[in-house]
Order: sequence, then C-alpha cells, then structure tokens
Amino acid sequence: MAKRKACRNCKRITEDETCPVCKENQFASAWQGRIFVSDEKKSLIAEKVKLTAPGEYAIKLK
Repeated sequence: MAKRKACRNCKRITEDETCPVCKENQFASAWQGRIFVSDEKKSLIAEKVKLTAPGEYAIKLK
C-alpha cells in the first residue's frame, strides 16, 4: 500500500505521483486533519476554503 501524501499546492490527499486536481508533484508526507468534499458546489466548507474538486483534503501541512 502506497503512503498517502498531501499536495503542497492544493492540499489534496493522494497516493499518486501527480496531484489529480492541480497536476503538481510537490507533496508533504506529514499533514493533520482532513476535509471530505463530495459536492464542492453545495458545500459551504469547500466554498470557504476555496476547494474546486471533490475529494479528501488536508487541513494543515507540516
């Protein structure tokens, strides 16, 4: 099982080598907290933190 990491640009949590949202490849392996977004258009939290795609996001990167 690959280690999950968070994109330093958009904070999307992934196991891939490239972020599926912003296509960057700079990751943090240490992060805290998670936000799950299923519908970014209806989510007030996604709007507040400016998330543009559904998925799992880190709250804080170390």
